[in-house]
Amino acid sequence: MSSFTPVEKSLWLHRVCEANYQRLNRLVPELEAMASMVTAVPQIPGKPALKFRLLERSPFTLVLEVTHDFEGPFQVLEEPQVRLRVSLDAKTVEMLSDRERPDLHDALGKEPAPGRVLDYKWTLNYFLSRWLDHCLEAEYCVS
Repeated sequence: MSSFTPVEKSLWLHRVCEANYQRLNRLVPELEAMASMVTAVPQIPGKPALKFRLLERSPFTLVLEVTHDFEGPFQVLEEPQVRLRVSLDAKTVEMLSDRERPDLHDALGKEPAPGRVLDYKWTLNYFLSRWLDHCLEAEYCVS
């Protein structure tokens, strides 16, 4: 995967989170209307299902789990199984963790240096932007 390491990482991180909101909103146009524990699974012939599961909801925030569902003869593999915080009022999406990368405090400890926090968040959210682009290019969409 290509990478981009900006000089003004905090500014670019905010822009990536705003762009990720737009990407996610294209995949799930009725994002704000998701009811608790709803799973939306758009199917594309020959491709794994893309699952959305609502984990938490407050008036202005959703926490979602999003994953591809690869079904095999012996098991179900869900990858990358990302956890996202969707800020409905700020119109941003921040990736919190995935199966391979734990959330911030588990990865960096209780009081990490600000630069390490920014680098970690950048890595997560840049990955999310690429993955959402892939999903959009594959024409996934919840109707």
